[in-house]
Amino acid sequence: MKPHTLTLHEPVLLADVLQVLAPKSGDTYLDLTAGYGGHAAAIADMTHGEVTLVDRDQNAVDELTKKFTQAAVLHQDFLAACQKLTKENRQFDLILADLGVSSPHLNNAERGFSILADGPLDMRMDPGQELTAHQVVNTWSEAQLTEILRTYGEEPKAAQIARLVVQARPLETTTQLAAVAAKAWPGHSRVHPATRTFQAIRIAVNDELGQLAQALPLMMGLLAPGGRLAIISFHSLEDRLVKQFLKEQAGDAYDAPLQLLTKRPLVASATEVISNPRARSAKLRAAVKK
Repeated sequence: MKPHTLTLHEPVLLADVLQVLAPKSGDTYLDLTAGYGGHAAAIADMTHGEVTLVDRDQNAVDELTKKFTQAAVLHQDFLAACQKLTKENRQFDLILADLGVSSPHLNNAERGFSILADGPLDMRMDPGQELTAHQVVNTWSEAQLTEILRTYGEEPKAAQIARLVVQARPLETTTQLAAVAAKAWPGHSRVHPATRTFQAIRIAVNDELGQLAQALPLMMGLLAPGGRLAIISFHSLEDRLVKQFLKEQAGDAYDAPLQLLTKRPLVASATEVISNPRARSAKLRAAVKK
């Protein structure tokens, strides 16, 4: 199976993913966050085996279905997909999860992920789900907003920003929210002052950490003996969950189910960051099933 080249999204840490997964002919491959197929295209060209691609975004699913004509494409979030495949007693030689937001999400202002481009307060990775950023921003209590900003955004001024948001209601657009959050951080900085606020709300809208915590044990169960698992995270909360889980499953006990392939996370080179800025915060961890 050789899909056409996909140019909508440049995959991060591609060389490192190929190194740790070490695809070989005949391997079965599960991509739990396939997006627009950047990683999958490279891996499928090397395995020529069974490919299962998962994404919660209908736009990505449509693109994957067109490009990967022989793959099984599932329109689900990665937790639901893991649950479904587990019930079917499926196992795979290679599993990849590239967490976070894809470039098409960020580049499309209408999706509401971008701080700089004016768009509606949406932030749903699956546009079919009910909860949106608009609801979080305009209906959640000041205490709830403070909690998610502190927990999911690790925002030092969580309480102040939550108060400013409540006072400014109703907020309709991303630039309005960014401007409100920026009031808590006067002056200039390299990173936009609303970055942590947007991260926190996006995580809350999509239940990113809850899904990851539940999915990690299922991912391990979906690995065939000798199978390899690679996970790319983009912020410290995700990476902490992945690191802790892999460490626990690859402990000192002789019967530990996993063996680490990365004692420390692999990160992007300076050259890759220049060509693909999204890779700047990416961390790759991997393990093999004994």
